[in-house]
Amino acid sequence: MTQAGPGLLDPGSLISAFGLVGVLAAVFAESGLLVGFFLPGDSLLFTAGLLVADGHYLHQPLWLLCLLVVVAAVAGDQVGYLFGKRVGPSLFRRPNSRLFKREHVARANRFFARHGARSLVLARFVPVVRTFTPIVAGVSRMRYRTFLVYNVVGGAAWGTGVTVLGFFLGRVPFVRSNIEFILIGIVLVSVLPIGVQLLRARRRRPAGAVQLSDDLATGKSK
Repeated sequence: MTQAGPGLLDPGSLISAFGLVGVLAAVFAESGLLVGFFLPGDSLLFTAGLLVADGHYLHQPLWLLCLLVVVAAVAGDQVGYLFGKRVGPSLFRRPNSRLFKREHVARANRFFARHGARSLVLARFVPVVRTFTPIVAGVSRMRYRTFLVYNVVGGAAWGTGVTVLGFFLGRVPFVRSNIEFILIGIVLVSVLPIGVQLLRARRRRPAGAVQLSDDLATGKSK
């Protein structure tokens, strides 16, 4: 199988080295751990579905793979929510480091302010934002029952949708022979919403996001 990148950033290498455990660990980390934002979630799930269709490295049935991926995604967001609820406003005052950038939290904050509870579903399909949105939901003290419902819906839509897409497209000869370019395309399409959002943020910062950022930084919540 061709490789799109080195180490953990290459879905093929990650799956060939760690198998199903690697897929689930990466999904869990990217869904709710601060250090997981750099992991290739979309291309990883697409590749996992493709490899199930191909019969290499992953030999589990498609339904089982999807179920386990959804469980890992939902569990990851649960951890992110609890982390945000416990850490609270101090997260917005945390200094930058190699594995943490305040701009990532601010970006998720703007996304959350704009879309509300729906952001938990929409953010699943936006790299980086999907890592920090459940944390911001915890910081803002979103009602847990509401969070849980949208978390499950988002995890199921993303975990099943991208994996099943990889499974069926993996049977297409053109896709199989050009998998490296397909994966690069998935990454570019995933990052596109972030680029659009950054361009809009440079022109004007949404008033709702400003208010939410100020409230969270000062410890206020509804």
